[in-house]
Amino acid sequence: MKTPTTLPPAKTYSQDEAFQASKAYFKGDELAARVWINKYALKDSFDNLYERTPQDMHHRIAGEIARIELKYPNPLSEDEILSLLENFKYIVPQGSPMAGIGNKYQIASLSNCFVIGNKGLNDSYGSIMKIDQEQVQLMKRRGGVGHDLSHIRPKGSPVKNSALTSTGLAPFMERYSNSTREVAQDGRRGALMLSVSVNHPDAEDFIDAKLEQGKVTGANISVRMDDAFMKAVKNKTSYTHKFPIHSENPKYSKKIEANTLWNKIVHNAWKSAEPGILFWDTIIRESVPDSYADLGYNTVSTNPCGEIPLCPYDSCRLLAINLFSYVDEPFTKNASFNFELFKKHIPVAQRIMDDIIDLELEKIDDILAKIDADPEEDEIKSVERNLWLKIKTKADEGRRTGIGITAEGDMLAAMNIAYAGKEGTKLSVEVHKTLAIEAYRASVEMAKERGAFAFYDSEREKNNPFILRLKEADEKLYFDMLEHGRRNIALLTIAPTGTTSLMTQTTSGIEPVFLPVYKRRRKVNPNDKEVRVDFVDEIGDSWEEYVVFHHRFKQWMEVNGYEIDKDYSQKDLDNLVKKSPYYKSTSNDIDWLSKVKMQGAVQKWVDHSISVTINLPNDATEELVGNLYMEAWEAGCKGVTVYRDGSRSGVLISNEEKKEDETGTVVSAKRPQVLESDVVRFQNSKEKWIAFIGLLDDQPYEIFTGFVDDEDGILIPRWVNKGLIIKNKNEDGSSRYDFQYKNKRGYNTTIEGLSHKFNPEFWNYAKLISGTLRHGMRIDKAVELINSLQLDNESINTWKNGVARALKRYVADGTEAKGQKCTNCNSTNLIYQEGCLTCKDCGSSKCG
Repeated sequence: MKTPTTLPPAKTYSQDEAFQASKAYFKGDELAARVWINKYALKDSFDNLYERTPQDMHHRIAGEIARIELKYPNPLSEDEILSLLENFKYIVPQGSPMAGIGNKYQIASLSNCFVIGNKGLNDSYGSIMKIDQEQVQLMKRRGGVGHDLSHIRPKGSPVKNSALTSTGLAPFMERYSNSTREVAQDGRRGALMLSVSVNHPDAEDFIDAKLEQGKVTGANISVRMDDAFMKAVKNKTSYTHKFPIHSENPKYSKKIEANTLWNKIVHNAWKSAEPGILFWDTIIRESVPDSYADLGYNTVSTNPCGEIPLCPYDSCRLLAINLFSYVDEPFTKNASFNFELFKKHIPVAQRIMDDIIDLELEKIDDILAKIDADPEEDEIKSVERNLWLKIKTKADEGRRTGIGITAEGDMLAAMNIAYAGKEGTKLSVEVHKTLAIEAYRASVEMAKERGAFAFYDSEREKNNPFILRLKEADEKLYFDMLEHGRRNIALLTIAPTGTTSLMTQTTSGIEPVFLPVYKRRRKVNPNDKEVRVDFVDEIGDSWEEYVVFHHRFKQWMEVNGYEIDKDYSQKDLDNLVKKSPYYKSTSNDIDWLSKVKMQGAVQKWVDHSISVTINLPNDATEELVGNLYMEAWEAGCKGVTVYRDGSRSGVLISNEEKKEDETGTVVSAKRPQVLESDVVRFQNSKEKWIAFIGLLDDQPYEIFTGFVDDEDGILIPRWVNKGLIIKNKNEDGSSRYDFQYKNKRGYNTTIEGLSHKFNPEFWNYAKLISGTLRHGMRIDKAVELINSLQLDNESINTWKNGVARALKRYVADGTEAKGQKCTNCNSTNLIYQEGCLTCKDCGSSKCG
């Protein structure tokens, strides 16, 4: 193994050694072990692994936080911090902090979320390009990014350049989306939120942008709904679009029927789960940082999951408290929530969050030093450098934190309380009210010891609804805050905790359980001794079925005397679930209106926002979606996302009508001489392959593949991932395909005749697949076709797998993968997510 020369040698572990040790740490949970190793274990760019189990990670994090604590009075010790972190029991730094704290091998931010933007109405090409670059620079440091497009002139507006009129929002949505798709973050794409005001004249184009096949696939989109629009919908009256959107004297205005646009929003969300909804006046009205809007803390958009509304160039770090761990005697008649212990830990969690801000400031200094040391000219580096200076200023001045929770669903089940019922909502509100009061109290206490955030002003905040609720709940806290100030401008959120909840082995965030019990299959050798074969598939492979219990459901079984290892029938399992507190409390069978009301009630005690999805069955109506949106607004929610089961499948269609000849055969679009091309590399066994994917309207039109880096293959620098495929003529009149890319000196380098560089058999199959793409076959269907090819030649099978792998990148997220099975549980309920097959039943994902 290679070791970077910049750091002293450190003990390293093999992947298998870490996996076996981590699996034991997680008591046999292979998925949790894999997630931890892949996402959070300390590693360098040479694949050296420096941590064996999460305990090593927790020592790393505790040591760094204790180092920061020593800067302040009454410091927490490393052992005190470690006791709350270990085993993911109480306090869990999320995502970027978990991976980045104490990580000297990667120069990355500790912030989970960023929002960027331009001042005022600046929508010049220069400012749009600047935002594009800033977005990419943040994503490469591991952060999710959001920005708002309401400042961009509507389509048809006059401009003083050769275009004469503005193109509107849609092309810039696609630009920002494509930039997101290009950025790799530890094996995943960047995350982007694009928002626009419902007041904007191009709002309908924004809402429809993702319905066109392959468009804006790299972004989540949300509409900022104001109260005036919601009232117009409710009263069935008109509403005025205008630009600039808040202008008293707009350059453009037009009356529309509010319900016509509302129905479009509801229909698209019902059909494709987007756009999401942001109730913007509620967000601004409730926002404590917006008390300082004139000082640059005016909220403009949210992070990709919607739980952190932010001003331009502010960021936030996330931390979750594991609520399940505060239930004493869980799943018994004597179960109770330990508010005393909860209140004891909240101030420590808030201190840790404040310490992480100091660690982030150190990280930003490292990033700035890296930028200064880079060989590029200062002019090129200036955008990135200025970006991080702005972020550093916001982090230092406002010291925003994002303390939240996970395991709400398990907490309620452990108390034998139904999720989102009256009793459940009452307990959830009490828990979040306690969290809010004690976190704010801790921030006031830190202000006494460490100083308040830079411009705290009680006069500015005196009419803020959230602050007034704190005053009503705890007057002493309020008056202490008036006297001493507060350390942090805003403190609370409820974020999704996907991979975090895999390691806490609980339900995610505020969400209910997905499934308490399900069956999986594992492939077995029927000739092995004592093997049990429960199922033989259509190709003759043998499988053993076994039951998988949600970790806390299994704990309920143990507490209540049910055998874990018993061979249960499906009927037995169904009866078991009916007896448990998880019955009628899964994501698919809770009462949806009750969930919305619960979210609104909890939102009153969360100063940022809540990331939550309302899961609906496939047969849910558009009317129900509209009712849920209206209920969410009236309940005081700041945002809401609806997902109807299967709604992303088959909804992305091309707006362009297919042309047919006189026989009814679909005619492909004529190939331009030059096509933009993506370059994809992949490896099968020890063979290195390369694919050139010609793109027409950003969708695969042709694909050529072959060996790379050998005497018969394509020789191309590894940094090349884009170029052009140019169709040219040979001297004898035959066609050839050349690949052209820009070298590092900015000159064009051309590889002539791709067809002559590849094995002829590869080329013939490539022409076959390219033909299906040119005639409009959906990408997922082309992948299915390729996978179904029965080929005897091993090299051709390798080619087949590589082509399918390369094309999967272009399949729209949410598309169903029909005819394929989950290798983990044998379910056929698979969808594509970021080019990977993901099982909706057990959550496992397979890429490649």
